[in-house]
Amino acid sequence: MLKEIHILLTYTCLYECDHCFLYCGPEAEGTFTITQLRQVFTEIAKVESINKVYFEGGEAFLFYPLLLEGIRLARTQGLEVGIVTNSFWATSVADAELWLKPLAELGISDISMSDDSFHFSAEENPAKFALQAAKNLGMPAGAICIEEPTIQPNPTAAGESVVGGGVIFRGRAIEKLANELPTRPARELTTCPYEDLTNPTRVHLDSYGHLHLCQGLSMGNIWETPLSELVKNHSVKKHAVCAPLVAGGPQQLAIDNGIDSGGRYIEECHYCYEVRKQLLDQYPEYLVPKQVYGITNP
Repeated sequence: MLKEIHILLTYTCLYECDHCFLYCGPEAEGTFTITQLRQVFTEIAKVESINKVYFEGGEAFLFYPLLLEGIRLARTQGLEVGIVTNSFWATSVADAELWLKPLAELGISDISMSDDSFHFSAEENPAKFALQAAKNLGMPAGAICIEEPTIQPNPTAAGESVVGGGVIFRGRAIEKLANELPTRPARELTTCPYEDLTNPTRVHLDSYGHLHLCQGLSMGNIWETPLSELVKNHSVKKHAVCAPLVAGGPQQLAIDNGIDSGGRYIEECHYCYEVRKQLLDQYPEYLVPKQVYGITNP
């Protein structure tokens, strides 16, 4: 049962983080308009199971007036609201309070600040200022901390290694962080461990209308088929990419589409992403947008 919509307010971001799923950055395009947001909330009202909306990016605070209006729309409909941010705007605790006070007055259920080495190197950084400001205002807030990949002993298999640090290998992480890490044979990667593709409880939505079951894997396009209808009619068996993933993970997706299935990969997401990238032109309605696969001029 779908409970959460995570709105990718924009793909634009001040940073180009090595671990980013979506290849966000200063040149990344795709930002909602207020008209689009209003359409989205009209459709959300038709799906009774949805009770929470997140605003993410990219960096949602780059479009602060749009973010505020989106939150107002959500709260007017009685939805809980969460936000994810890199806190670039928090140049001091006092300044951060100016940014956060209007959000606190609207009633935010959660605001998460990225506070790790991918974003900041100094101990005293914008995320720390933002967290203190949120605490001062009585806002529920927390930090997202993703560490650089590390090679660690496998606790269940002597002599083998696993990758630690919390990075999930999709998007730019494969390009920037995958070298020289331990890998597993493709034949072992037969599940989708992170997403429930059959009965999702959350999805991501971008301004192009793509309703992401996983980043770059779309249920459909809400500008072509209303969100409420996509959710109601979603069927894994009818989805050319999800069906094999549910049946046998990325290994099955590769086999079903005649892609070499004998390689080695860090984990399931790494393998799945590489297979999907080879199928972009075969399934253009499902594997979108190409920019999240690192293709900026398709």
